[in-house]
Amino acid sequence: MRMFACLSLIIGAVALGSCSVSDERPEAEQAPMVSPLLTSDDAKDPYSYARPEVARVTHVALDLSLDFENENVAGTATLDVLAEEGADTVVLDTMGLDISSVTDGAGQDLPFRLGDRQEGMGAPLTIDMGEARQIVVAYRSGPDARALQWLAPEQTAGGEHPYLLSQGQPTLNRSWIPTQDSPGIRQTWEAKITAPEPLTVVMSGLSGGDPADAGEGRRAFRFAMDKPVAPYLIAIAAGDIRFQELGPHSGVWTEPAMLDRAAAELVDTEKMIDAAEELYGDYRWGRYDMIVLPPSFPYGGMENPVMTFLTPTFIAGDRSLTGLVAHELAHSWSGNLVTNANWSDSWLNEGTTSYFENRIIEKLYGKKRAEQERALNFAAMEETIAEKGADAAITALHLTGDNADPEGGASGVIYDKGAAFLHSVEAIVGREKFDTWLESWFDRHAFQPATSAMFLADMRQNLVRGDEQLEARLMLDAWVYEPGLPANALRPDPGAFAEVDQAAEAYAASRTIDQPAWRSWTSAERLRMLSKLPPELPDADLARLDQSFGLSASGNNEILFAWLKLALQNRYQPAVPSAEKFLATVGRRKFVSPLFETLMEQGEWGKPIARRIYARTRSGYHSVTTRTVDKLVTGGG
Repeated sequence: MRMFACLSLIIGAVALGSCSVSDERPEAEQAPMVSPLLTSDDAKDPYSYARPEVARVTHVALDLSLDFENENVAGTATLDVLAEEGADTVVLDTMGLDISSVTDGAGQDLPFRLGDRQEGMGAPLTIDMGEARQIVVAYRSGPDARALQWLAPEQTAGGEHPYLLSQGQPTLNRSWIPTQDSPGIRQTWEAKITAPEPLTVVMSGLSGGDPADAGEGRRAFRFAMDKPVAPYLIAIAAGDIRFQELGPHSGVWTEPAMLDRAAAELVDTEKMIDAAEELYGDYRWGRYDMIVLPPSFPYGGMENPVMTFLTPTFIAGDRSLTGLVAHELAHSWSGNLVTNANWSDSWLNEGTTSYFENRIIEKLYGKKRAEQERALNFAAMEETIAEKGADAAITALHLTGDNADPEGGASGVIYDKGAAFLHSVEAIVGREKFDTWLESWFDRHAFQPATSAMFLADMRQNLVRGDEQLEARLMLDAWVYEPGLPANALRPDPGAFAEVDQAAEAYAASRTIDQPAWRSWTSAERLRMLSKLPPELPDADLARLDQSFGLSASGNNEILFAWLKLALQNRYQPAVPSAEKFLATVGRRKFVSPLFETLMEQGEWGKPIARRIYARTRSGYHSVTTRTVDKLVTGGG
């Protein structure tokens, strides 16, 4: 075992009157929790420059000023480093940061080097620490910081004030925080953030109370996360936002114009927390608050601890899409409590969470809804495997090679095959036995990174327990390391959509759907129906569908998306205005990318439409979305 010495570094800022580093720290922060570091080959992260086995960051203290006019953040980040004995350098991840100086605590210059920048990784910042215990690096985020999106007032619901939001996963936080940006290097953190009045700042840490006057029309907000988290989970949002309590442990932030609708949609949050705790043990993060962001947010949700970020596209008015909230809540155990050590095992985060989400849905809304949602996800998995090829490496849960890129993999595998794996194990060993094991997995590895090998080893030791017949039935290695779908996969109940599937068969012959039946169907049933419609439909049939069921005006964004995709793949011109409106008001990549891809696949009809719309809407999308759509639209011939 190597001996380590603790070092403290301050990554400091451009001199700003409103930013300073205090020498005083609260007592609770004198000895923050430190997570273990995994050093096995399968735990190493090739997408970070850090050398954590030599010197690793354990705590980050931010002191930053938000500059909306110039769209940057500038300030200090104080890093505590655990270093191997004799180590005199530390390597950090950066992306486009403007580093102006590096000194020790006494103001003496220290050598530092910014290495060559690599696409998707940024550049390494190597600091020669020597014997220094405080190192001050002056920095400012660059104009194209990929984690940050600065919105003009007209891009918000209120239309009066600007807005800032961040998205750090998988490797984007290095564009505004100089740290070791790897999921296996967990860090505690704290922050002081100043912003112009009347904007309010929230972060993925517990609030330090009411903001303080920082002078010159600015206010200072403080936050802390005393539990070590993967650095991609440090998140910030700032804007004209208000808070509404949902219960003793939860509440929602959003713009005033959206607050009532958001709170109504999230009314079951406390019940979800109770259900999750009944399943897999205590919620360990204190509060569970959420912020409903402007529609440019690129994901459905982001599981930032104590402050889940949510897209407004989940608001349907009937809580039919709140599976998204159950998913992000479940991440408080799978993903946040126990985190994939690197991105080759991202299924550990997402697949386990998708399984957990389904169990929450069943507990709250009943077996029928849970079984229907599982059936939709299983079908998405099968579609992905068919599209990629059952022997394609990308269909294995543990990813290798280029597929292990932080933005690689396929959601139908990472999410849906991962969930199918756990559903199958549960069915074979029994729910009670499986639940006991899964809760114990979270307990044994709380606030730690993990790998697929660790997950299977724990399952074998604490669930299989030497039972050779059970081992053979479970096919654990086949699920995790081999492509395709193992023969023991638990298939959804074929009766979950019996009525809908019969209606779909009838539609193929009659081209009609019973309107009372459609009105009585759940969101999942309507989505199933749309997925079962013939892929090629004439304009007259599409017009009848839209007129009968108001698809173009649906308030359920999942249904609207499914309809628009079907219409565009049939080159249905009357759907183009609805598609253009949708793409101009929604930035969620799950919706935006497939619609542009569908248009581009329509050749001379669709490509001009795609390029015209994208030219108008691109500036409103987050970089996560534009990096995907740019390749589709500009590289589509």
